[in-house]
Amino acid sequence: MPNLHLTKVAVGCASLEALQNRIARRVSDGVVRVPTRMRPKRADELVGGHLHWIVKHRIIARQQILRLEDRSDGRIDIVCSAELVTVPPKPKRAHQGWRYLEDKDAPTGVDDGTGLSDLPPRMYAKLAGLGLV
Repeated sequence: MPNLHLTKVAVGCASLEALQNRIARRVSDGVVRVPTRMRPKRADELVGGHLHWIVKHRIIARQQILRLEDRSDGRIDIVCSAELVTVPPKPKRAHQGWRYLEDKDAPTGVDDGTGLSDLPPRMYAKLAGLGLV
C-alpha cells in the first residue's frame, strides 16, 4: 500500500544547513516532535510516510513519520525520526500548516533531470514568484 506524506514549510530556515541545525536542536530520545494544531484526518495513512520540508519554494529534505501523539494542550505532535534525509530539490509552493502529498508526487531521492535543482535559490524563488516553475 502506498504511503501518504505531508509537506511543511520550514519557516525561518533560509537553507538546508539552517534546517539541519533546527532539527538537530530538537532531537529528544531519538525523535523529533513537530507540533500542529489539528489532527490530520488521514493520520493512520501517514505513519510510515515522510514529512517533507519546504525551504525557498523547494522540497529539500524529509523525515519519516513514526506516529502522531496527542498533547496535553490540545495540540498534536507529529513524531518523526531524527534522521533528516536530503532529496534533490523539487518545486513546491509555500503554504501554511501542512498539506498531504501522495506517494506518486513525493520526491524519490533521484534527480528528475529537469535541471531545476541546479538553479540558485534566489533565481528559483524569482521564477517561482512569476509562476514560471
